[in-house]
Parts: sequence; structure tokens; C-alpha cells
Amino acid sequence: MGRTQEERRAETRALLLAAASEQFAHKGFHATSAEAVAAAADRTTGALYDHFGGKSGLLVGLLEQWLELTIVDLAGVLEVEPDIDSRLGALWDGVIRRDSESGDAWLLLEFELWLHAVRDPEMGRVGAERFESMRSALAVGLGEWAKELGFELPAPGDELAVQIIALLLGAAFQYRLDPAAVPKATVVGGLRRLLGLKVDHLVDVTT
Repeated sequence: MGRTQEERRAETRALLLAAASEQFAHKGFHATSAEAVAAAADRTTGALYDHFGGKSGLLVGLLEQWLELTIVDLAGVLEVEPDIDSRLGALWDGVIRRDSESGDAWLLLEFELWLHAVRDPEMGRVGAERFESMRSALAVGLGEWAKELGFELPAPGDELAVQIIALLLGAAFQYRLDPAAVPKATVVGGLRRLLGLKVDHLVDVTT
């Protein structure tokens, strides 16, 4: 049975986003042409402009895609993992897994997006909205964790969300250059400190 037009458009969009992610990460946003992205996706430049309006639209699409993945990952951690250390470890695993599954594309692209966002007011707005959504989702999750697992947050959830995201991204940048210097237990221990939990109660999170 032939695919519908909607299905074909969805496939084209996904291929263009995947190609843009790799091209922008390894060559840089400004050094990558719309034509190069379209060719890597085996699609026409016209299709790229039809779906995204240009390279900046691709960046917006990548931001939106990553936001959805982040929220899905956070929801999955909340529903599956039984204790706080497992949940904090799963947050870290999500960062490292996404990077390892794409070579080093995730972290490189994260930095490339940030560089472009701070130079372009419109992209800066989109990037800020992305982080706001991440912080909001994490703040809600932290509040639910505290109620379920019986501990008190040492600060408002929105403040803790800023600090946790900062720790995760900062640790990820160090991990990319020297994995041995950033073991999982160190990251989870830092997250426990942010939540006001004793680090000497840290369970085995090496697996």
C-alpha cells in the first residue's frame, strides 16, 4: 500500500533534521549550506525550504525535537526508576547515551546551537524558550520525586532545575574530553548535594 502524502512529508522532515544535526555538529552552522544538508538527506533544496524555510528553520526544528526528547526522557525516568539515585543516574545516562549514540554529534550540536542562539536574537528567543520548558518539566519532576520518595527540596524547584541542568551539561562537556575524570558516581553525588541529600548514602550507580 502506498504511503500518504503526510507520511512522505514526515519522512522528509525527519531525514532533513537528521542530516542537519550531523552537518551542523561536525562542520558548523555557518560553514554548512542548505544545499549540503539537502544532499546529505537525499532531498532537494526546495524540499528543505518548503519544510523549514532555510537553515535557521532547521535549527529551530532541532531545538523543538530535542525538547520533546528531553521531556520524554524525564517522564520515563519518573515512571520507571525506583529510587532517587537511579533517577539521577538515569538523567546522566540520557545525556551520555544521546551523545554516544550519535558519536559526538549531540554535544557538538548543543554547543553550535548555543553559539548561534547568542548571536541571533530570534534564535536566542527560541533557545531560551527551550531551556524554560526543560526547567519547567524538571521542576515538576523534582517536586513529584520529593513527595513520592519522602524528602524535602532545599530550594524552589525552578531554582534547582537551573542548577541541575548546569551540572549535567557542564559535566557532559568534561566527559567528552576525559570520560575517566567524570564517573557516573561523581555526577550523581553532585546532584544529591544540590537536592540536599547525603552523599554517603549513595547507592551503586556504576551499572
